[in-house]
Amino acid sequence: MLIDFFTHLRRHKLPCSLRELLDLHGALAARLARLDMDEFYLLARCLLVKDEAHYDRFDRAFAEYYDGLQASPLLPETLPDDWLRQEFARLLSPEEKALLQSLGGLDKLLETLNQRLAEQKERHAGGNKWVGTGGSSPFGHGGFHPEGIRMGGEGEHGRAAKVWEARHFRNFSDDDAPLGQRAIQLALRKLRRWVRKGNPDELDLDDTIRSTARQGWLDVKLRPERHNGVKLLVFFDVGGSMDSHVAEVQRLFSALRHEFKHLEFFYFHNCLYDFVWQDNNRRFEEKFDTWRLLRTYGSDYRVILVGDAKMGPYEITWPGGSVEYWNEEPGQLWLARLQHQYPKLVWINPLPRREWLWHPSIKLMNDLIGGRMHPLTLAGLAEAIDRL
Repeated sequence: MLIDFFTHLRRHKLPCSLRELLDLHGALAARLARLDMDEFYLLARCLLVKDEAHYDRFDRAFAEYYDGLQASPLLPETLPDDWLRQEFARLLSPEEKALLQSLGGLDKLLETLNQRLAEQKERHAGGNKWVGTGGSSPFGHGGFHPEGIRMGGEGEHGRAAKVWEARHFRNFSDDDAPLGQRAIQLALRKLRRWVRKGNPDELDLDDTIRSTARQGWLDVKLRPERHNGVKLLVFFDVGGSMDSHVAEVQRLFSALRHEFKHLEFFYFHNCLYDFVWQDNNRRFEEKFDTWRLLRTYGSDYRVILVGDAKMGPYEITWPGGSVEYWNEEPGQLWLARLQHQYPKLVWINPLPRREWLWHPSIKLMNDLIGGRMHPLTLAGLAEAIDRL
């Protein structure tokens, strides 16, 4: 059974190894999971999935495999009484309990269901008695009844007293789904480059042991704390159409600040011009000259521009194209200067890739930066980090 399950996961591109399969066998032999599908799911995910980015892929493979095992034209001969009774008091409100009792109670519902299962010999749809789809029977799915047991499919009205074979496995993050902050941090870790600089204030245990053994007395050795030495310069597009992406960009910004000690950030609107700013409330009073920026931060910085690139193409290609003031030089010239100073540069776009073709400015911007625009998804962020 587990061999088939293991090969099914591998067919879904989950990088699980034979060592992990043996660990799962050992865990089951040690009875770390009871005869319960939820417990087995959690145990298998813990041992077979080493990257949280693969949780959603595992969920889909798990559901497909075990739904396949359960797919049968024959209904179960009976249902366990304790299954329907477990957590009954917790799941229903007092009003729902009163309604259920007025209609015969859970005992009556269970008795009737097992009687129908014993009598029914084929699939049924649209009736008011048998276990089936649609209709007004209290058993099955897709229909309507003030009380009932949903089984074999999705419900529509949310009136089931209990759901047979319900699964509540939450998607973590699909390759093309919007990212949560945790997933962003995991992707950004690929850009780490550990260095030890600064004051020696961290105990170097290995060196202390070696030195103590060599000297014959306690010789404590210290070293600088290890930190991510990558330098990052980030430009955020704000205002206008970016207002609808504030939550996503805030998560990205929070993850960047968490992962990078050397992080500098600035704001711009639509396209980069001759100045940027760091405080949106004082954007015109406290401008930061772009020439000054290029002279201040060395070419060892990596650059990320974050924006949807939705604008009039003239805002990129023409002097005076800015919608806020008269820019003496076109935005594309400033982008060229930025790329010349910082060869390791990418653009992160919160718009789904399928929408890029609707806006000529997005294609123009992507062409100007050499095709280094990536969507703000798990796969897109991974591609951007690889480029950096």
